[in-house]
Amino acid sequence: MKSITLHGIDSELDKKIAEKSKEYGLSQNRTVKFILQKSLSTDQKAARRDAFLELFGKWSIKEKDEFEARIHDLETVHESDWKK
Repeated sequence: MKSITLHGIDSELDKKIAEKSKEYGLSQNRTVKFILQKSLSTDQKAARRDAFLELFGKWSIKEKDEFEARIHDLETVHESDWKK
């Protein structure tokens, strides 16, 4: 696999890379590769999914409980629904 060395990274960009690295829980090297792959990817489906990634799995326990209470009746099979 090819390696690339980047020269002249200013302190602001270095700080942003370090912040993203911490946010993603990845090394700075993997973070830079992830950002490059994400920005250069031609895979529209993956790009679209990544655009909404921050919204996935964000329900609070209260929201989850409210949702489950609202759909509870939908999970019940009524025999009368299947008779002709």
